[in-house]
Amino acid sequence: MIKQILLWGTALAGAVLISAGPTEDLPRRNASKPNVLVIAVDDLNNHLGTYGDPLVKSPNIDRLARRGVRFERAYCQFPLCSPSRTSLLTGLRPDSARVYDLKTHFRTTVPNVVTLPQHFKNNGYFTARVGKLYHYGVPGEIGTNGLDDAPSWHTVRNPKGRDKAEEHLLTNYTPQRGLGSSLSFLAAEGTDEEQTDGMVATEAIRLLEQNKAGDPFFLAVGFYRPHCPYIAPKKYFDMYPPEKIVLPAHSPGDTSQYSREAYFTYPFNWGLNDDQRRRTIQAYYASITFMDAQVGRVLNALDRLGLAENTIVVFWSDHGYLLSEHGQWMKQSLFEESARVPMIVAAPGARGNGSASPRTVELLDIYPTLTDWCGLSTPAHVAGNSLVPLLNKPRQTWDHPAITQVMRSNGMGRSIRTERWRYTVWKDGTGAEELYDHQKDPYELKNLARDTRYAKQKEELRARLTNLNPKAAGQ
Repeated sequence: MIKQILLWGTALAGAVLISAGPTEDLPRRNASKPNVLVIAVDDLNNHLGTYGDPLVKSPNIDRLARRGVRFERAYCQFPLCSPSRTSLLTGLRPDSARVYDLKTHFRTTVPNVVTLPQHFKNNGYFTARVGKLYHYGVPGEIGTNGLDDAPSWHTVRNPKGRDKAEEHLLTNYTPQRGLGSSLSFLAAEGTDEEQTDGMVATEAIRLLEQNKAGDPFFLAVGFYRPHCPYIAPKKYFDMYPPEKIVLPAHSPGDTSQYSREAYFTYPFNWGLNDDQRRRTIQAYYASITFMDAQVGRVLNALDRLGLAENTIVVFWSDHGYLLSEHGQWMKQSLFEESARVPMIVAAPGARGNGSASPRTVELLDIYPTLTDWCGLSTPAHVAGNSLVPLLNKPRQTWDHPAITQVMRSNGMGRSIRTERWRYTVWKDGTGAEELYDHQKDPYELKNLARDTRYAKQKEELRARLTNLNPKAAGQ
């Protein structure tokens, strides 16, 4: 055991030394400029205490919500890691960035775009990344730069923990799938700090400590969990006995009202039985609570160092995640559970702190919100809307719908979400349609697209979708 501890300690030290960057000799900070702390989470849905989940334990994300504004209806632009992160960090909608897969780097499609962290870097901020912000494959590329963007950062950290070395111990219910898209899990031995996400938190804290008196900072902290494989220390699994997990009642539901394009998981549930589904959800929940504990460590350091009163904190996930609703798992669909994301903005002094906003917002809105709050110009290419008005008055009038899209082999599916409605059209605007009334049907079980009583509502939503994205009309 002593030898194992020494080996893990050596690995941690090596990861720190290899990735160390120029952080020490920085000029004094201009206190009038707010710091920025971005906390990005991989594959997290809204199963959090602050969003009303009765089982999942997320005390640190919950306390962040109590000091900020929790957005109840926040949506991604593309429910797949790289297109979503590219859109958020460039400020471009997917059809402008032209990144639809996990391999294309946006510098090959929009080479001169100024990214969100790059814009802060250009305006005198020290910018640093720990973990996953731009895309790289999980778990295969943990510990590498992946599809990172060098112009965005002064320094980066790429930790790699014992979870990578112990993948041979996984239970895998879908061995026919690649590990990065599998239903696989491990209740791990050892401490939080030995896991990659624990090391991400440790490195983020080191950067906060090193730069607390330097230039204003833009620190982006990217956690890997709950992305599969679902790996967390065993104590987190023990918090969720499988018999306490309630499976979604709408799984898979009436499939006759949906087109084949609506589904990513096929056959439904990839053949898992009920016990396997519960154990997979247990592992996903354990990964959430483990990740939440690491978020808490970073927030504690922000408080301890006296930085909280001058740091805007933005917490977001790159997309939602299905846990067998509609017989579906993971992302890459346009159902609510895949498109909706948790998003919390804690801006010191904002009048809406401690409240929830019911307005429909997008991940695209993060770029202009941060530039607006920090007093920087917003580049002309940025497509989102500043959320600063909602930070001060969370329920004020707001008429900006959310647009989400996903690729299929026969074309793009696109969806528009307002506070009440979701309208979706497939095959680049020429295929099947879906219409849901979330006021009466929050689980999207009744497709109203063919009901003539809702023809006017459907056409109005299609027109709005087309106006915001002309390709949605099949052009």
